[in-house]
Amino acid sequence: MPKISAATVAEHRAARRRALLDAALELLAEAPEHAPGLGEVAARAGLARSSAYNYFRSRDDLLRAVVVDMFPRWNARVVAAMDKVSDPGERVLAYIDVNLQLVAEGEHAIVGALATFTPQSFTDESMLAMHDDLVLPLVDALRESGAADPELSADLISALLHKGTEMIESGRGFEEVRAAVRSALATASR
Repeated sequence: MPKISAATVAEHRAARRRALLDAALELLAEAPEHAPGLGEVAARAGLARSSAYNYFRSRDDLLRAVVVDMFPRWNARVVAAMDKVSDPGERVLAYIDVNLQLVAEGEHAIVGALATFTPQSFTDESMLAMHDDLVLPLVDALRESGAADPELSADLISALLHKGTEMIESGRGFEEVRAAVRSALATASR
């Protein structure tokens, strides 16, 4: 029996799986145009290539797990930022700011790369539901602010965020894009 580096076998397995996911994220952040193989990921995590197969059946299985891991972390960052303010209008702005910040940090580029490498991961029902969950805090803030149709407003804000994402990923600065998005919303709300 191999030596474990945790109090229980379950904790040991969870730590190794986490190390593989973190290693895959690091490799994707360094080179989003390259889908890392299990061997590369295992080496980055300090494990033998064969060990990676104890946790993931294939590279696609690993990349899908990275996608599943990223959505809740992204959502937690959004919710945490929104929870820092109580005014519904400020919560909408916090939603925009943190999403653009995540894009500026490179998180969206990783998601985009994963969508290219494992498009099937983004079409199954659970992935679509996770993506929809990312918009719920915005819909709630819009509802609280008295928006007549919070879902429609959220769709329009999402379109503005999408354009802001494109701009940041094309080289525009976070602060410039953030200010432009806020200005567009302020102008539209007058």
